[in-house]
Amino acid sequence: MSGSHRASAHRRSADVPGPRSSAEGQAARQRGHRRRVKPRRRGRTLMGGTAVLLAAAAGWFAVGPGRSLPVISAAGAPDRDESTAQQADVAPVSAGDHTEGPGAADRSDRNDGTLAAIPGLGPAFLAKIPAETTQVVLASGQGKDSSDTTVTLWTRTVEGRWKPGTAWAAHNGYKGWSDRKKAGDLHSPIGVFGLTDAGGRKADPGSRLPYDKDPGFVVGGRGFNGEQLAGSFDYVVAINYNRVAGRSPLDTAYPEGSAKGGGVWLHVDHGGPTHACVSLTEPDMIELIRTLDPAAHPVIAMGDAAALAA
Repeated sequence: MSGSHRASAHRRSADVPGPRSSAEGQAARQRGHRRRVKPRRRGRTLMGGTAVLLAAAAGWFAVGPGRSLPVISAAGAPDRDESTAQQADVAPVSAGDHTEGPGAADRSDRNDGTLAAIPGLGPAFLAKIPAETTQVVLASGQGKDSSDTTVTLWTRTVEGRWKPGTAWAAHNGYKGWSDRKKAGDLHSPIGVFGLTDAGGRKADPGSRLPYDKDPGFVVGGRGFNGEQLAGSFDYVVAINYNRVAGRSPLDTAYPEGSAKGGGVWLHVDHGGPTHACVSLTEPDMIELIRTLDPAAHPVIAMGDAAALAA
């Protein structure tokens, strides 16, 4: 990272976007002046993809001349109370593996493969999807305490029906899901959240969402399975859980308070459970970033399958 204003963006992160230092009370950086919405263009249909990230602070990495911050070494975000989290023997889900998603056995009553509703989403969750939304990323966990998830991008047709992309194996938070998420609890939040902002260490791959390329999207160390975390933040999409929409994913303003955690992203998979995020393979993250369209008001519906069906 170059410059102290970029380093400060990481210091209060509760779940993913980079390490924190002792400067917990420093004001969050707003980055909107560097970012612009790209003109809408026709993109390819996402064929899904997923996996997830997790980290605890340990060691140090350089962020510019004379500056250093604690490295993330277990995945996701380095809450202080999780910095000594014990390594767990969790079998990783192979990135990019196909899987049968919720409702995958359901068959359309139409030749076009569309469905009247998204399988696996109950009335409570369907009611939370905005009327103007035509793109829904569905992250359905295998169980309340599981870190294995299936992710599918659903697209609403002009007739109001839903068409799925391919379902992929993915990862979520190490301890599963919670509808009362707190900072450092290693759970992914349950709910429906907007997807408005993207970014990463690598150059914009063709995003329709505002994209913030910044060297501050960095992570190091190893995850719970001993896997390398480097490159996990090469491409990210911020999940609007306890964050201000319209800002860089690196922004650390928590409108509902830091106790609820924040910095929950979709990002590149590293092959193991995450701190709170949902992750995809790099090719699928690129495809997702290229496909999400601000005009479609995209959201993510995320949680364990039982919670989503409520």
